[in-house]
Amino acid sequence: MNKHTNENYYMTTAIAYASGKPHIGNTYEIVLADSIARFRRMQGYNVFFQTGTDEHGQKIENKATEAGVTPKQYVDNTAGEIRRIWDLMNTSYDKFIRTTDDYHEAQVQKMFKKMFDKGDIYLGSYEGWYCTPCESFWTESQLVDGKCPDCGREVTKANEPAYFFRMSKYAQKLIDHINSHPDFIQPVSRKNEMMNNFLLPGLQDLCVSRTSFKWGIPVDFDPKHVVYVWLDALTNYITGIGYDCDGNHTEQFGKFWPADLHLIGKDIIRFHTIYWPIFLMSLDLPLPKQVFGHPWLIQADGKMSKSKGNVIYADDLVDMFGVDAVRYFVLHEMPFENDGVISWDLMVERMNSDLANTLGNLVNRTISMSNKYFGGVVENRGAAEPVDDELKAVVTSTAQKVEDKMKDLHVADAISEIFTLFKRCNKYIDETTPWVIAKDEAKQDRLATVMYNLVESIIIGASLLRPYLPETTEKILAQLNAKERDYEVLDQFGLYESGTKVTDQPEILFARQDLKEVMEKVEAVQAAARAAAGIEDTADEADDKEDVHVEPKAEITYDDFDKCQFVVGEVLACETVPKSKKLLKFQIKIGDQTRQILSGIRKWYPEPEKLIGMKVMALINLAPRQMCGLESQGMLLSAEDAEGNVCLMTPSRDVPSGSGIG
Repeated sequence: MNKHTNENYYMTTAIAYASGKPHIGNTYEIVLADSIARFRRMQGYNVFFQTGTDEHGQKIENKATEAGVTPKQYVDNTAGEIRRIWDLMNTSYDKFIRTTDDYHEAQVQKMFKKMFDKGDIYLGSYEGWYCTPCESFWTESQLVDGKCPDCGREVTKANEPAYFFRMSKYAQKLIDHINSHPDFIQPVSRKNEMMNNFLLPGLQDLCVSRTSFKWGIPVDFDPKHVVYVWLDALTNYITGIGYDCDGNHTEQFGKFWPADLHLIGKDIIRFHTIYWPIFLMSLDLPLPKQVFGHPWLIQADGKMSKSKGNVIYADDLVDMFGVDAVRYFVLHEMPFENDGVISWDLMVERMNSDLANTLGNLVNRTISMSNKYFGGVVENRGAAEPVDDELKAVVTSTAQKVEDKMKDLHVADAISEIFTLFKRCNKYIDETTPWVIAKDEAKQDRLATVMYNLVESIIIGASLLRPYLPETTEKILAQLNAKERDYEVLDQFGLYESGTKVTDQPEILFARQDLKEVMEKVEAVQAAARAAAGIEDTADEADDKEDVHVEPKAEITYDDFDKCQFVVGEVLACETVPKSKKLLKFQIKIGDQTRQILSGIRKWYPEPEKLIGMKVMALINLAPRQMCGLESQGMLLSAEDAEGNVCLMTPSRDVPSGSGIG
């Protein structure tokens, strides 16, 4: 286990848009970033971890007007709330930048002028469509059903003078960089999306100023314009560490740029992997080493909605479960590429099974037995047996496994490796049966050795756990009267000083939760949220939907139905069919086979890459059919409501691909 002493590591989150209180899906990113930053520090890196708030734009100007305050008063309040949540989640950022900071605003003005003087920015006029929530411009052809292709919300007609950035000037250079730096955009699916959907078809010049609102950084040589919010926001990654457009950079900028990692949500990958690198090229600066577009954390029972009062906030979760339990959940439940799901019942399940039982009960039992049998004194008396070697092999190999997972940012898998260690400890207790050994006076040395092995294993596991559950690590080590193990020796067993005394009173790390009691608290919280928003309690939104009239078809026999082969499949890949406005092309894993199926549902799934990993239901013994020059080898099952909206049918729980339906 080698340490990276004196090696610099600069990482950032996307700065949070200061339009309101962040929900748990927004909070996930800062916790994920914190776990990476803490792990790199544990490895010995000199880490600089930056986060902050994005505070300009039309949306904020509108919200401030609605609230009857100035935009600056509005963002001062929301930025403070965002920072409070980040601090509540015990995140160890080194800098919290705000795009209303004087230094940042001055540098943005200088950068805009430098790009203009270089000929990369020119004055023109814009006519098209603008999505205020996304702060994005779209052409008519890019809209989906007349709405924003990113968020699906309404767009407004925009016709105004504007400055534009010549994106095409740097497009080929960016394509070459992406091709020669395979780790630049991760995961790979995000890279493919950017190349195929944006770069290779050709980039349009980007609008980089607005005149229809005032809340932004003025273009100092043409103050009728304010700088487009994305140019303003993205440059925080360099202004925050001391970039100076005149060349008088701080020592910190020289140490940390280019960034090692931009950690962002997959919905803003385009801005960070196309616009941002091109801005940097214009400034003659090196590009960041990696941009990682993480998946989303979504709610199991439907979209979070303030009108429903069902938005899940981090502070509500912390009140019920504690900080580290919430950190564990959002980190452990998020796959590497696909969206994760959060629900109250799943939180309770993880709390009880993983945290209270696997970890909490292990620590409690070990300390209690040490006190019961040896007055809390833990000694290694060298009475070894073969089963000890099996335990030690798991424990001493875990650090390398965690490092391997974290190298590629597979954070959930890294945590699973640590909990595999804890599960092996529990198994070791069952194998050695200390309560049986304790009855035999002749086996006291063996009993002492078993207890020592357990304590030593827990210390190594707890030390590895610190980046993810820092408070829990401190509690465990304090109860075992142990210091955190140095990273370099986490693959060594037997460093706990023999004869050390553990605490007399073990603390319950995680209390088991009763789902019924939790849901009663949840309902109270949601009712209070609805009341605060002035919303009356109503029947569930689904109850108001019109029932679909079912027109019966000709009756069939059971033999007819038995001819149809319905199965569960897993979406391996999904993309649009260039020659069609309706079709999506799926690669579906069905057992040990893969089938290509075309489906006319593009209208309802404008971002097909989000379907990757989804389990779907398919009819697979249809005769193949040619569609737009491609062969479709089956049919996906969908539901259609009274308005004609379509959604894919999915199983209610996770089942293996190839499972039959009938």
